[in-house]
Amino acid sequence: MGRRSKFAVHIAVLAFVVGVAAISGPSASAKNPDPASVSFARLTFSAGTVGPGVSLGTKGLTLSHAAEGTWTSAPQSVPFDFDELVASWNATTPGGSWITIEMAATGSGRTTKWYTMGIWTSDATPAHRTSVGGQGDVDGFVAIDTFIRDKQAAALNSYQIKLTLHAGTASPIVHFIGAMTSAASTYAYPSESRGVVRDDLGVPTYSQEIHKGEFPQYDGGGEAWCSPTSTAMILDHWHAGPSAAELAAFPGATKPDGTPYVDPQVDYAAQAVYDWHYQGAGNWPFNAAYAGNRGLNAFVTRLRSLAEAELFIKAGIPLVASINGRLPGFFFGKTSGHLLTIVGFTANGDVISNDPAVPTDSEVHKIYGRADFEQVWLGGSAGIVYVIYPSTKSLPTNVAGLPHNW
Repeated sequence: MGRRSKFAVHIAVLAFVVGVAAISGPSASAKNPDPASVSFARLTFSAGTVGPGVSLGTKGLTLSHAAEGTWTSAPQSVPFDFDELVASWNATTPGGSWITIEMAATGSGRTTKWYTMGIWTSDATPAHRTSVGGQGDVDGFVAIDTFIRDKQAAALNSYQIKLTLHAGTASPIVHFIGAMTSAASTYAYPSESRGVVRDDLGVPTYSQEIHKGEFPQYDGGGEAWCSPTSTAMILDHWHAGPSAAELAAFPGATKPDGTPYVDPQVDYAAQAVYDWHYQGAGNWPFNAAYAGNRGLNAFVTRLRSLAEAELFIKAGIPLVASINGRLPGFFFGKTSGHLLTIVGFTANGDVISNDPAVPTDSEVHKIYGRADFEQVWLGGSAGIVYVIYPSTKSLPTNVAGLPHNW
């Protein structure tokens, strides 16, 4: 589905990386996972090294009359030996500008090479919005958007992020850079509900399936567009989706056959997040970067239970979640990688989701059993979520996978 290529690589190592083989089944009693299994850090621009041509202003990093320049973060210590890292960034890239995001890790007396975590622009430019393949070595590899430590490699416990800013006719501005690190952890589910009862938060309902066959150059809609459809729902919830003028420019009013586009903001999102190397619209940080480019705060992290997800719903912040496996009530029965939203919880702790994997918009709003959902979410992606919200909202506190200094 929306993460086909990524999951084909990723599932082969999940048993090692996130302890899926050790995850208990739905009948297990709830317990808290190791709080050190996930960490998120927002990196401080002023603490890093600003290279020639780069300046730090009130809005973030930008170029000062230079074609290119770099910034390198200070070393970021992780309170455990980590197995995976996902970087997130919010930036604006006017005038054909773009950014490159790299990561190097340290541990066990050595420092890895620099791995490219993404090349990104808001423009529909193949060379400047892409993941990079073929980076694997003895220390690890990058599966689309996730650095994964090789299972034979020695431990890693710190990292640095390097940004390269590339000018077009204008300079990019990087507003935020951060990274989630995680290690193998054992989960038992269902988690105990915190008793948060809140319905759909008013999030609109968009079906991915009504777009099947649209824009084959962006992977053709339908099952391939679960991620941009979910992201589009959250953006429209925050009134941050594309304007009428933007939709008139793309995708336009009508399809080639003369019929109107339905929910054209989904087509717009797919074009805006498409990864030309992955050849799909399911790159996790690219979806967050699209939201960040539209004035929202957005990042990718892991949560350790639906009890943590309930804190976001209580704060009025819906989530996009990544699942994999068989889910009772799911339109396709099972998935090898799918994105959907968490928009509320029922009185007994079940998940209220706007799930785009249905034939029509009217069928999007669904309820999934708590244990069933945790099994395909924690057991599928180890709890990956996109957190997308405006600055008027405050993040929950005491959640390990959140930046505490936003």
